[in-house]
Amino acid sequence: MLREDLQKALKESMLAHDVATTGAVRLIIAGMKEKDVEARGKGAKEASEAELMSMMQTMIKQRNDSIKMYIDGNRSDLAEKEKAEIAVIERFLPKQMSEQETEAAVNAVIAAVGASSMKDMGKVMGALKTQYAGQLDFGKANVIVKNCLGGN
Repeated sequence: MLREDLQKALKESMLAHDVATTGAVRLIIAGMKEKDVEARGKGAKEASEAELMSMMQTMIKQRNDSIKMYIDGNRSDLAEKEKAEIAVIERFLPKQMSEQETEAAVNAVIAAVGASSMKDMGKVMGALKTQYAGQLDFGKANVIVKNCLGGN
């Protein structure tokens, strides 16, 4: 589904002469192709939707870091370009979970994997990434997991 949506968006943006959207979608497709190559190296036909969602989350994080640097360097024009790319990337991600939904998901996964201490943090985070790729801010989830497992 995501792959078709990206190809459709690329065609539409090219027909509309929307240079910013075309560029951002091409970046996503290039990242998708890299993930597919990695997946073939691991024996899979192509990257999973979860891996692609995770890749797009990483792209957003990178752009947010760039925005901060551009603002610090008084380059608001470049910061605006990065913000526009984030808006395009977010169009292809599912709705982000609220703080309450994130807490509920973390508690459900902790119960499902039987986590009881900080030693189980990797298991919990792995399960969250598998089940909620693209929907969850894993930085916030990490803090919630630590609090629930007693690793304040």
